[in-house]
Amino acid sequence: MKKLITVVLALSMAFAFTGCAKKDGASKENFLSYKGGEGKNWIVATDTVFKPFEYTNAKGDFVGIDVELLNAIAKDQKFNYDLQVLGWDAAVTAVQVGQADAIIAGATINDERKASGWKFSDGYYIASQTAVVAKDSKIASFEDLKGKNVAVKNGTAGMSFANSLKDEYNFTITVFEDSPTMYQDVINGNSAACFEDTPIMANNIKEGVKLKIPEGMSGAEAPYGLAVMNNNNLELIEKFNAGLANIKANGKYDEILNKYLK
Repeated sequence: MKKLITVVLALSMAFAFTGCAKKDGASKENFLSYKGGEGKNWIVATDTVFKPFEYTNAKGDFVGIDVELLNAIAKDQKFNYDLQVLGWDAAVTAVQVGQADAIIAGATINDERKASGWKFSDGYYIASQTAVVAKDSKIASFEDLKGKNVAVKNGTAGMSFANSLKDEYNFTITVFEDSPTMYQDVINGNSAACFEDTPIMANNIKEGVKLKIPEGMSGAEAPYGLAVMNNNNLELIEKFNAGLANIKANGKYDEILNKYLK
């Protein structure tokens, strides 16, 4: 109960913060909301840092693949939304308790989440999971993790992938609330490796994070999707799927992915 109260308080502060941020908007286009549509205003929760899918750029604008895909789909389907930047755990809780209608945050579509009530859109990007080690590490296989500790981000596909391997390869796990802290734990030598979505890690390494992806330590390929947890919000799934198909057909989807991944 104490943890739930803490999460709710954090959600209230985060919603208040993003409500203020939304007024300023981005310098060229405000991806935190779209108000040119019709009907219900959908509240969509997201993570704070999951680059290149959602993050704050050098200009102070909140951008990324998820952010721009949602905006393009909303315009195509003519629906209104507000994007709330809460962090992964808080975003999941917001949808669970009804403070948000949906989550888009590099959310991997898997059976475990479906069984617990997540209802997903069509997949919009396929990603694998990978182990990641320090730049000067000699770890080159899962076998090398025996007797060591690895870092994971709470509630993620990377955490599930690590848990599926830990007994076979005899390593322990430390759970973190965000990716940057998890990365730093490996860089500092407290954990021998961390588990993360491969495209996210590749992007971070390209931008200077002192980690590396060992060859042959990836797996668990699965798509990302927008998710709701209330049947009353399935209308948004239908709109998202229709808009996703349209922006794939007209080239906008490729334009967005190329902008961040090339």
